[in-house]
Amino acid sequence: MFVDKTGVEYMTKAKAFFLIVLLWFSGFFTVPLHAQEEDYPDSDEDEVPIESDWGEYITSLYSLGDKIFNISLGVVFPTVFVHQGKSVDSNLFPVGGTGSLSYCYFLNSNFFVGGEIGGIFNYTIANNTLFIIPIGFRLGYQFLIWKLEIPLFATIGIAPQRFLNQGYFGFFMKGGAGIYYRFSPDWSFGLNANWGWFPQWTKEREKNVHGNLVDLTLSARYHF
Repeated sequence: MFVDKTGVEYMTKAKAFFLIVLLWFSGFFTVPLHAQEEDYPDSDEDEVPIESDWGEYITSLYSLGDKIFNISLGVVFPTVFVHQGKSVDSNLFPVGGTGSLSYCYFLNSNFFVGGEIGGIFNYTIANNTLFIIPIGFRLGYQFLIWKLEIPLFATIGIAPQRFLNQGYFGFFMKGGAGIYYRFSPDWSFGLNANWGWFPQWTKEREKNVHGNLVDLTLSARYHF
């Protein structure tokens, strides 16, 4: 078939037009796919590890309503005994044993209130035993430094005492401090040191005795 010059030019222009359209569509579909590969890299090569929030320890770890249950065991040292305004020697052995259970309720991230019940025993030189059962109300303030928790606390209450066939129902007060390492969100472990005042008041003031005991304990705390 013969085509004149005008028809040849027309067909040449048509071929050029279709070639441009084909190249445009080819670029349209390949560029987004390439961009998609850049925006969403292969998960096997650039997978981001999941980290626990517990690694980010924040100072506002506690809030209103948080609670702690604490169990402590340790030793107690009779220190100063005062009678008629003078220090007197104690007939107790230097070291005894002590243990306690306590509960704390946080009013905010630092202040807490709670209660405590414990037991103290000390042998005398004659191998007799003095028993004290402190039961009291606790108030405290806690500092937070990284995963270290430093509570300061005071306890006041009653302390039934028993020695041989003699009993005494009296008052006690103690203050102390502790340092704990927050091992996990549920548990912390640490040490406590307390100074306790255990007076024995009688009807005859000259017979009153003021006993002072120091205790050191290991403690485990459950947080809930």
